[in-house]
Amino acid sequence: MTHYGPEEIPIWGIILIALLLLTQSSILFIKARRIGKVPWLWGIVGLIQFPVPSIVFWILLKTAWKDRSGEEGRPS
Repeated sequence: MTHYGPEEIPIWGIILIALLLLTQSSILFIKARRIGKVPWLWGIVGLIQFPVPSIVFWILLKTAWKDRSGEEGRPS
């Protein structure tokens, strides 16, 4: 099993990771802003790790943020 240190990761790998994190962060920010759930927090959290913030956001969207009318997290 090969273990890579930060100095051994190829440049394309670093670019791929950066694009993945930026994409996740942007999507979380946009979705959180649309439903009014602290978009800046979700955008920052989306930059830290992949894919845990997306999974947590999805779970919260489907459970805790559902309002009484059945719509997903949208303010009335």
